[in-house]
Amino acid sequence: MTIAITGASGFIGRNLVAHLTARGDEVVPVRRPFERRALSDLFGRVSAVVHLAGLVSAVHDDDFVTANVDATRMVASAARDAAVRLVHISSLAAAGPAPSSSPRSEADPPHPITAYGRSKLAGERVLQEIDGLQWLALRPGIVYGPGDRAMLPLFRMARRGVLPLVGRAGAAYTVIQVGDAVRAIAAAIDAQVTGDAMFVGHPSPATPRAIIDGIRAAVAPHARVVTVPMALTRVAAVCGEVAQRVRRRPTLINASRFRELDAEGFVCRVDRLRERLGVVAEIGLTEGLAQTGEWYRRNGWLS
Repeated sequence: MTIAITGASGFIGRNLVAHLTARGDEVVPVRRPFERRALSDLFGRVSAVVHLAGLVSAVHDDDFVTANVDATRMVASAARDAAVRLVHISSLAAAGPAPSSSPRSEADPPHPITAYGRSKLAGERVLQEIDGLQWLALRPGIVYGPGDRAMLPLFRMARRGVLPLVGRAGAAYTVIQVGDAVRAIAAAIDAQVTGDAMFVGHPSPATPRAIIDGIRAAVAPHARVVTVPMALTRVAAVCGEVAQRVRRRPTLINASRFRELDAEGFVCRVDRLRERLGVVAEIGLTEGLAQTGEWYRRNGWLS
């Protein structure tokens, strides 16, 4: 197959390109800025489109709308014009929080709590509005693994001897190692399922403590874990909010990030992924974090 991918140079995109190329597909990276006529012409020469490009953090909410809603509309409209299948990568954030005791299912009404989550939900609704579009939306939880920069600061802190344990006690998260995530995307490309959205993640939720312990085991077994009170995290979020508006670029902790950390968790069911795409995540948290740490070490990212 010939597959067009937006966001091919990103963390998930690079892993997806490698996976598809290894199985014999030809990959066509789609670079921004998007222009509908050019996209329609390009998509007319491919078998499927994967829309990975998007914005995860921003200073202004309008930036999320531009990147995650308007751009999705342009890509989806061009895919419809070319009569080609679109696999859209959304996010569990579009559905909103849920505890491990009551994991969210695709049938539950969405309740995103951040501007990012609301923009990803709006992007999904764009797909539903475009008549004649053949689409499938995937909602991954936290994606991590080799090449991921989001978890890199925690691995570096561990190497320095201290790891902060941040977040609400009892919270849990649906996570997935990038190798399993790209298998799910590849299955979505090949599937006949259309007009559907499904969660993507490992069946076993991960607690913040389990993530921290996995990072310690991977790169620094003797690192000390320091619990950060939520009151202190709230203060840091306020300071981060001010800093990002002054510096005009997102900070590691801000009001949006605090809302996520203060939630009861982001846990979802992954039955639909197994039943409709035949995919079950195979890489457990400890193994996945060990692979990630080894990749960081081998590529000099921990120095």
